[in-house]
Amino acid sequence: MVDPSELPDLATAGVPEISAGLARSDFTTAELVEAYLDRIRTLSIGGPHLNAVRAINPEVHREAAMLDAERASGQLRGPLHGVPVLIKDNIDIAGMPTTAGSVALADSFPHSDAPIVMLLREAGAVILGKTNLTEFANFIAQDMPSGYSSLAGQVINPYDASQTPSGSSSGSAVAAAAGLATLTIGTETSGSILSPAQATSVVGIKPTVGAVSRTGIVPICASQDTAGPMTRTVYDAAVLLTAIISEDPEDPATAGNPLLGVDLGRGLAADALDGVRLGYLENADELYQAALRVLAEQGAELIKVTVGDTELDSVLSLEFKRDLNAYLARLPRSAPMRSFDAIRQYNRDHPQARKFGQAMFDKSAQVDLTDPDQLAAYEKVRDQGLQETRAAIDSVLTRDGLAAIVSRTETIWVGARAGYPAISVPIGYTADQLRPASITFLGTRWSEPSLLPLAYAFEQATQLRRTPEQINPSLFRGYTVHDQWDASVAIPERP
Repeated sequence: MVDPSELPDLATAGVPEISAGLARSDFTTAELVEAYLDRIRTLSIGGPHLNAVRAINPEVHREAAMLDAERASGQLRGPLHGVPVLIKDNIDIAGMPTTAGSVALADSFPHSDAPIVMLLREAGAVILGKTNLTEFANFIAQDMPSGYSSLAGQVINPYDASQTPSGSSSGSAVAAAAGLATLTIGTETSGSILSPAQATSVVGIKPTVGAVSRTGIVPICASQDTAGPMTRTVYDAAVLLTAIISEDPEDPATAGNPLLGVDLGRGLAADALDGVRLGYLENADELYQAALRVLAEQGAELIKVTVGDTELDSVLSLEFKRDLNAYLARLPRSAPMRSFDAIRQYNRDHPQARKFGQAMFDKSAQVDLTDPDQLAAYEKVRDQGLQETRAAIDSVLTRDGLAAIVSRTETIWVGARAGYPAISVPIGYTADQLRPASITFLGTRWSEPSLLPLAYAFEQATQLRRTPEQINPSLFRGYTVHDQWDASVAIPERP
C-alpha cells in the first residue's frame, strides 16, 4: 500500500493533482481507489455517517488494476485515465442495480451501462460506485426531506447536519464536498444539481438539455432532465462535462449537439470577466453583494435586470408516468418492476417504502397522454412554457448585450424550464452560522463554452471554498482519516 504522504489531500484534490500523481507513479489507480474507499468507510459509512455513497462498484478493484496495467504499457484512454468517479444511483451501471433510492428497485439491474457511463470509461475514469439520492429524484412525495430514500436512508450535510443537503443529487453533492471521489455525477430536472451544490459548497453544472444523453437514467420529465458534473472546482467540472457530451440516437434532444468535440477545459481563463457585460438580479444577501463587487473588480460591467417566467403549470407530473414507463420498458425481462403502475402498487402494499407517501406518483397516475384532449393540453403547456421561459431569458440577454445573468438562486427554476445551462459556484459562508452560499451563472442554450470561463474567472479571483472539516470540524472530530486533532481529544489512560 502506498505511503499516505505520497497521496494528495483527497479532501481537496482534483483532476490535475490526481492525474499528475498517477503520471509520476506516486501512486497507482488501485492505491488511489483503496484510499477513497477508506475515506468512504470512515466518513460516509462510519464516523459522522454522511451516508452519501449507497454502493461500491463490485468490479472497482479489477477495473483499477486494468487501468494501471494500461498506463504501465503506455496506453492512456483519455484525460480521466485512472480518475475515480461516483455516479448518482438513478444512472445505469452494468452489474449494479439502478434503484433511484427506492426499495421497489433494490434488485433492478439494467442491461448495460448508460451512455454517459460508457463515455466516462472511454475517457479512462474508474467507476467507484453509486451515490445516495432523494428517492425518485425527489418526485415521489411532497413533504419528504431532501436526501432521503426508502432504500438508503438520509444523506447528511457535512457543513451543518441540521440543514438539508438539498436534492435530489444530495449524495453526489456531499460526496464531492467531502472528497469521497475526485469527481461525481448528478442529475437535474428542476434544481437538483444547482440546489445541492449550493447547500454543500461545490461547483455544479446543469448543462443545456440535449448536451448529455439521458438514456439509461431513471427520468422525471424529458423536457427538463439532464445529467451533469458536481465537483470541487470549475476546471474539474469542465473536464468532466467534456467527457460526457455526446449525440445519442436514442435521445433525440442530443441530435446535432453543437458541443460535441468541444474541449470545455481549454477555454478557461482567469481574465475571462474583463470587459464582459453581466446582468444581475437584486438580492440583499451580503455574500452575494460581495460576489458582485468581485465581478466588477475583475472588469465585468454589471447591469441590473429582472427575468420573467411562465405562469403555466409544471410539466413534471404530465411527463413522469410516460417517461418512467419508457425507462422501465428497456430493462431485462427479469427486472422486478416493469411499469409505473407496478411501482405505485408496490408502494401501496409496503408501507415502509412510502414513509412520506407518494403524492407525486398519485398525481401523475391521473395523467393519460393517450387521451387526445389530455395530450393536446399537455403539448400546449409544454411548448408554450418552453417558449415563454426561453424568451424571458433570451430577451434580457439580447436587449442588454449580456454574456450571462447572475443571481443567488432566483434563476434556477426558469433556467430549468427553458432547458438552459447554469453553473453554481461557492461565494463563502454566512457570518453567523457558517452555512454555504453560492452564485448562479445562467446562459442561453448551448452557451457552456462562454459560460464556464466566467465561472472559472470568478472562482480563481475569490478562492472562497473551504472543506467541510474546516467549516464544521465538530462533525469530523475523532473520525477524520487524517487524524489531525490535537491531544486534547484523546481518551486519557487509566491512572
